[in-house]
Amino acid sequence: MKVGDLLIDESEIVESFVRSSGPGGQNVNKVASAVELRFDARGSPSLPNDVAVRLIKLAGARATQDGVIIIFAQKFASQPRNRQDARARLAALLTKAQERAKPRLATRPTLASRARRLDEKTRRGAVKALRRTTTGAD
Repeated sequence: MKVGDLLIDESEIVESFVRSSGPGGQNVNKVASAVELRFDARGSPSLPNDVAVRLIKLAGARATQDGVIIIFAQKFASQPRNRQDARARLAALLTKAQERAKPRLATRPTLASRARRLDEKTRRGAVKALRRTTTGAD
């Protein structure tokens, strides 16, 4: 399976087929059309470590504590289409995991923005001062 720059061996992807609760009519009780795809991201020799870490983070609840990504596909009534859907979802996750986050460059606020902020603080303070009730001389 080729995803971007990565080439993942088919033996790393484990698929099991179970009965689906989705569409299918009477057939749904007889045929195992849903696909449960498992991919061991942490133990995969095809993935660089940084991509594996990002993939597990992106997978969220679909990842086990051991770093295995589990994708369950039951959208379609046929097994081949569910299999294709599960593989496409894994490919989308892998594509997104390959993107490195752009490092944030620290910047300083401009002189004008600092002046605007201080002016606004002064203005707000003046408004609040007007709201205060004066006690004493009546």
